[in-house]
Amino acid sequence: MCFFCFVLFSFLFFFFFKQKTAYEISACLVGSEMCIRDSRTVPNKFLSSLGTIYVEIFRNVPLIVQFFTWYLVIPEFLPSSLRDWFKMDLDPNIQFFISSTLCLGLFTAARMTEQVRAAIQSLPRGQKAAGLAMGLTLPQTYRYVLLPNAYRVIIPPMTSEMLNLVKNSAIASTIGLVDMAAQAGKLLDYSARAYESFTAITLAYVGINVIIMLAMHLLEKRVRLPGTGGH
Repeated sequence: MCFFCFVLFSFLFFFFFKQKTAYEISACLVGSEMCIRDSRTVPNKFLSSLGTIYVEIFRNVPLIVQFFTWYLVIPEFLPSSLRDWFKMDLDPNIQFFISSTLCLGLFTAARMTEQVRAAIQSLPRGQKAAGLAMGLTLPQTYRYVLLPNAYRVIIPPMTSEMLNLVKNSAIASTIGLVDMAAQAGKLLDYSARAYESFTAITLAYVGINVIIMLAMHLLEKRVRLPGTGGH
């Protein structure tokens, strides 16, 4: 039992003080894709096509292929000085970290793009027309009228994406990143105690995702507008 508690604590410590940073950066990448999300709903064919290409590429390529692409292929297209810095000067763990963060962030952003687009298109058309009629520019209409309402609509599917982000991080171990799943494998090699190792990591993932679900549920209740559904 003591060994089991130690393993569980180790996984949680590793996640919140190391993996947590990766998820925060990924969240920033998701936020940086806001212009691409919006571009799929604006009346500009070039921006709409650009957003569609981005979404279709990242959404339809298997995640494990994207991990290896970001780690092995993308660096080859960098300028020689930057490529040499990444491949020769950086610690391998930092290389794994950067590649995994970019991969997870852009992959999740592509999936969330479709959710934001669907949410904006589900809003009454009169909201956009009213914003423009009040003298707001199109970007201002998106910022102050459409997006606040759209994000209220997509909180439940956004919660699912956040849970998937935590679970998808386990695939990063295929390129060498020592995440929680990899830690369980290493612990199994050292201790030969498979039951404790993988039971602990299962509980760690469940605990992390339960916290996310509770936090998002509270957020949904806080931002819900009267008369827009829910109880």
